[in-house]
Amino acid sequence: MKHFPKLLSSQIGFDVAQTILDGFNRHYGNFCDAAVRAKGLFEAADWHGVQRLARERIASYDERVKHCVVTLEDEYDAETIDDEVWQQIKLHYIGLLTTHRQPECAETFFNSVCCKILHRSYFNNDFIFVRPAISTEYIENDEPAAKPTYRAYYPGKDGLAATFERIVTNFQLETPFEDLARDVQCVLRALRDTFGEVEPKPNFQIHALSSLFFRNQSAYVIGRIINGDLLAPFILPIRHVAGGRLALDAVLLRPEQLLVMFSFAHSYFLVDMGVPSAYVAFLRTIMPLKPKGEIYTSLGLQKQGKNLFYRDLLHHLAYSSDRFVIAPGIRGMVMIVFTLPSFPYVFKVIKDSFPAPKETTREEVEAKYQLVKRHDRLGRLADTLEYSSVALPVARLDEALVRELEQSAPSMIEYEGDNLVIRHLYIERRMVPLNLWLQNGSDAQIEHGIREYGNAVKDLMRANIFPGDMLYKNFGVTRHGRVVFYDYDEIEYLTDCNVRAVPEPRNEEDELSSEPWYSIGPRDIFPETYRTFLLGDPRVQRYFLAYHPDFFDPALWQESKARLIAGEVPDVFPYDPSMRFCTRYPESYLKGEPGGEPGGEPGPELSGELKEATPAARVA
Repeated sequence: MKHFPKLLSSQIGFDVAQTILDGFNRHYGNFCDAAVRAKGLFEAADWHGVQRLARERIASYDERVKHCVVTLEDEYDAETIDDEVWQQIKLHYIGLLTTHRQPECAETFFNSVCCKILHRSYFNNDFIFVRPAISTEYIENDEPAAKPTYRAYYPGKDGLAATFERIVTNFQLETPFEDLARDVQCVLRALRDTFGEVEPKPNFQIHALSSLFFRNQSAYVIGRIINGDLLAPFILPIRHVAGGRLALDAVLLRPEQLLVMFSFAHSYFLVDMGVPSAYVAFLRTIMPLKPKGEIYTSLGLQKQGKNLFYRDLLHHLAYSSDRFVIAPGIRGMVMIVFTLPSFPYVFKVIKDSFPAPKETTREEVEAKYQLVKRHDRLGRLADTLEYSSVALPVARLDEALVRELEQSAPSMIEYEGDNLVIRHLYIERRMVPLNLWLQNGSDAQIEHGIREYGNAVKDLMRANIFPGDMLYKNFGVTRHGRVVFYDYDEIEYLTDCNVRAVPEPRNEEDELSSEPWYSIGPRDIFPETYRTFLLGDPRVQRYFLAYHPDFFDPALWQESKARLIAGEVPDVFPYDPSMRFCTRYPESYLKGEPGGEPGGEPGPELSGELKEATPAARVA
C-alpha cells in the first residue's frame, strides 16, 4: 500500500470521502427523479413506461457504485491506499454526513464502494460502517421548496368528507377524477362499517404522507387517523377508470392489509422521499411489527434493506443459541436450503453440480434470480436478498448441514478461524412449503391452498412468467395465507414458451407407452400433462377441479400468451377485490351518492365513538 505524508494523506482522505458522497448524491437524485417521473407516467396511464422505470431504478444503484469505484481507482489508485488513509476517509465521510438528509443510505453506499475495493478481511473493521455512525432521528428536509414528510388535517373543523377530498386533491394529479365526492362517501361508509361511528376527541386528526406511492397501475395515499389514544392506518388506492379519469378504488384500514401491501412478494414502490428515515418512522407507527429493513426494501431502497437485515441477523445470532439446519421439505437438485429455526428466513446456496435431468449452470441460475429481482412480482414471486462472503459461526451450524455444504457446494465455502464463509448466498422469507401444507392440512386448508395455488400460477402467467417446475414443493404459503413461488432455476418468460396440446395417440402402443410418442422442443409446454403430478391426492383433485377446471386447458395458457404479445400489461390487485368500492358498494358507486358541500359543520359521520373491530396501535 502507498504511504502518504500526514497532510497529504488527510487531503486525500477528504477528497476520496467527497467523491464517494458525490456518487451517492447522484444516485439518490436519480432515485427521487424516478418517483417524479412515475407520477407523469401514472397520469398518462403509460404502464409499460412504469415497468421500464422500475427496472431501470433497480439497476441504477449498482451502476453508480461501479462508476464511483472506477473514479476512485483512476484518480486515487484506491486499491493501494494504506490503512491510515482509509480510516481518515471514513472519519471525513462521517463529518460530511452530519447535516445530510439520507445519512443511513449514504453509509450503505460507502460500504458498497469499499467492499468493491477492500479485501474481505477489512469488512468487519473500522474501515466500513458496521454500525450506523449518524442518527436518523428527527431529520427534517428544511429546504425552502421541500415537502414535509406528512401533512396534518383536522376533520373537526370541516368534516371528514371535505378533509378526505383535500387530502387527495393536495397531490395535484393532472388527470381529473370521475367523481371524487362519490368516492369519498364510499371511504366514509367503509370507515363506519369498520370502526362504527366516530366521536371526535380533542386530538382528532388525519396524517397523510406527502408523496404518493406508485406501483404497477395504481397510486396510493398512505396515512393514519388519530382519535384519542387510538391510531388507525389507511391506504387509498387511486386508479384509472373509463373515460381517462381517476377514482378512489378502495380504502384499506386493517394492519394485515398493510402488511400484504408491503409484502416481500410485491415489487418496490416508487416514492419521492427527501428524508427516507422519516417515511420509515411514519410507516412503522402503522406497521410496528414490520422490520425497518423490509420497509426500506419496499420503498425501493433495497440495498439499505439488505444492510439492516444483516445487522438484524448478527444481533439475532448474538442473542440466540439454536443451530442452522437443513430446511424441512423435499430437497432440491439445484439449491442447498437451510434455516435458523428461531429466525424467519431461509438461506440458499447454489450447488456446484446438478444431477440429471437438470440442464443448467450456476450462471444461468443467477441470471434467473436477477430476472425476478427486476420483474413485476405481482405478489406471487418472493424477493431475495443476495449476499457475498457471509461469515457464519461454525459452532452454530448443524453437522448434517456442514456435510451437505462440503459435499454439494465445496467451491462456495471456506473456513476462516471459527467461521465458515459462504461466498454467495440468497436469503428469503421463510414460508410453509405448499406440499407440506397440503400433506398435513385440514380440508379447509387444502381448499384454501389449492385455490391460492391456481390463482398464483394464473397471476404469474399474466406477469409473463412460466414457473417451469410446477410441483407444489416450489411454492410456499406466507403467514397471510398467500401462495408464492420461490424456486427460480427453471422459470421462463411465457412469451418464450410454445404452448402445445398433447397430440392424439397414433395407435394402441402410443396410448400405453410410458414415454411421450411426440416430439418435445426445449421450450414446449403441455398443460394437460400437469394433471399427472398435481392431482394425485383425491382431496386436492376435488378442490382443484372445482376452482380451476381450466388450468389444464392449453387455451388458457395460449390466451395469456397472446395478450402479452399484444402488449397487455398485467394488473393484479394487492388487496382483496371484494374491497373495491365498485364491488363493496355497487349502488352508491354506480349511481353516485351526493358528495355534500365541502366545509360547513361536521356531518353525521362524527356522531359516535371510533371503535375498531380489531385492535389498533395505541399512540405512544
